[in-house]
Amino acid sequence: MLKSLIEVVLNKQIGIESAASYKYLAFASWCDVEGYSGAAKFLYEHSDEERMHMMKLFRYINDKGGKSIVPPIEKPQQDFKSLKDVFEHAYKSEVEVTEAIHQIAALCLQEADFTTYNFIQWYINEQLEEENLYRSILDKFKLVGEEGNNLYFIDVEIEKLCKGSTNPATGAATEG
Repeated sequence: MLKSLIEVVLNKQIGIESAASYKYLAFASWCDVEGYSGAAKFLYEHSDEERMHMMKLFRYINDKGGKSIVPPIEKPQQDFKSLKDVFEHAYKSEVEVTEAIHQIAALCLQEADFTTYNFIQWYINEQLEEENLYRSILDKFKLVGEEGNNLYFIDVEIEKLCKGSTNPATGAATEG
């Protein structure tokens, strides 16, 4: 049985993951409109991934005898200064998610909920990967700059990071 305090923080995390999914949709839409198709594809994929993270929490809570709560979602920021600005926002979002996950892990240890602590380890590892991924994208901007054709090449490199998912418009499988 899930302890009520743990249930509360996990439900809060559902909201954080859901909000992250919406942020990535906003990032992707901006990139689509601005002509960064590679970055848009990558960010649509990450929106799907964040939703999967939310659903994993949702199911865990219910499976452990708790009750998952569908969170309200605030409208994410829609406009950005540049492609780099989009990825700076994405990186900041990942850091915030990491901090929230670490707080859950600490609470699990405090409450001696080792089952949930074990479950949260997947998120800890995922966040390490996500922060490293977004930091590496920001490093590309530092390496080549944003002048001339460099943004095109950064966009192409970002698309190469896609794992392959579905087309958000059609639901059809895409290749990564």
